[in-house]
Amino acid sequence: MRKIWLYAVAAVVAAGAGAVFLTERPLTVTVVPTETDVALRIYGLGTVEARVLARVGFEVGGALLSLSADAGDRVSQGQDLAALHQAEQEARLARASAAIEANAANQAKAEAAVVRAQAILAQREAANRRQVELTRQDNAPVQRAEEAQRDEDVARAEVAVAEAELAVIRAQGQDAAAALALEQTLLDHHRLIAPFDALVVSRLAEAGAVVRAGDPIFTLIDPATIWIQAYIDEERAGQLALGQPGIIRLRSQPAREFHGTIARIGIESDRVNEERRVWLTCTDCPTQMFLGEQAEVRILTGMRDSALMVPEIAISGFDGHRGTVWIVQNGRLARAELTFGARDDRGRVEVMGAMPDGAQIVAAPPQGADEGRLARIEAAP
Repeated sequence: MRKIWLYAVAAVVAAGAGAVFLTERPLTVTVVPTETDVALRIYGLGTVEARVLARVGFEVGGALLSLSADAGDRVSQGQDLAALHQAEQEARLARASAAIEANAANQAKAEAAVVRAQAILAQREAANRRQVELTRQDNAPVQRAEEAQRDEDVARAEVAVAEAELAVIRAQGQDAAAALALEQTLLDHHRLIAPFDALVVSRLAEAGAVVRAGDPIFTLIDPATIWIQAYIDEERAGQLALGQPGIIRLRSQPAREFHGTIARIGIESDRVNEERRVWLTCTDCPTQMFLGEQAEVRILTGMRDSALMVPEIAISGFDGHRGTVWIVQNGRLARAELTFGARDDRGRVEVMGAMPDGAQIVAAPPQGADEGRLARIEAAP
C-alpha cells in the first residue's frame, strides 16, 4: 500500500509539473513591425461603364424601312442611322403645302377686295363733299346730301369689312404655315440621326419591324467617356477624395495594371450592400474597352513615412475606431486597448496614438494566451 501511495503521489506531481510546463512555458508569437513608406490603398470591385450612354429611337411610330449602322460601328454626329416608311407623312406634308398655296390665293383676293373698297370709299367721299357744297349754296336739296353721307358711311364700313377679312385670311396663312412646319418636323422624325460622335454598342431592331415612339433602336456611347465604376465598402469610403490615383486591373487582362483617377464620388450609398460608388477615369487603358467587364481597383488614399499596420484579425472588439490587441511587454503577454485610423487593401489598420512603453503588438491571436504569460518573439516570415 505504501508503494501504491508513493506511485500515486509521483503521478500527481508529474501531472502538475506537466500542466505548469504547458501553461507557463513561453508562447512563441510574431509581432507587428514598424514599416516605412507605407501606401494606404482601398480595394474596390466594379465594372467598365460609359458616362455618356444613350438608347436612341424614333419620336414617332411606324415600320422600319432601313438601318444604316450596326454594333461596333463608329458614327458621326448628324449621320443617318435608320429610317421609317414615310409615304403617309409625305402626303400630309403635300396637303399642308397645298393649304399654303390656297391661302396665298385667298389673301391676294382679299387684298384686291380691300383696294376696291378703298376706291369706292374715295369716290363716295368726293361725291359727299360735292353734295355738301351744293347744299350750302342751295343748289341741291338736303335729302341728296344725306344720301351722299349715307353712301360714304356704307363704303367706309365695307372697307373695314374687307380689311377684317384680309386679317382673318392672313391669320389662317400663319396657321397653315405652322401646320406645314409641323408636318415637315414629323417627316424629319422619320429619320433617326446620331446625336453625337458615338460607338454603336447594340442594334435592337431590324428592317420591317413596326416600332412605337420611344422604342430604343440603337445603344450608343461616347468612347471618350469610358470609365470604371467601382463599389467601396462604407467602412473604408471615408478616406476617399476626388483626384486620388488608383490602379485598375481588367478581368480580361489580369497581368496588366492601368492607372486612373477618381473623377466622381457617389452622393448616395447602396442601402443593401452598404457600399459607395466611385468612378475613375483611366489614362492608359486599352483603346478597346468592353462595357460591363469586371474590374478591380486599388485607390491610393495616402502615404505614411512609418506606421504600425495591425491585421484586423488581431483586433478584438473592433468598432472601426477602437479595439483590443495582445501586446508583449517586458517579455510577457498583456491586453491593451488602442485607437486605430486608416485601413489598407490588405485587411490592416493603422495604429494611432501612443503605445505602452516598450510594447509590441502581437500579429495574430495566440493560442493559450493569458495575461502575464511569458512570450518569446520570433521573426515574422
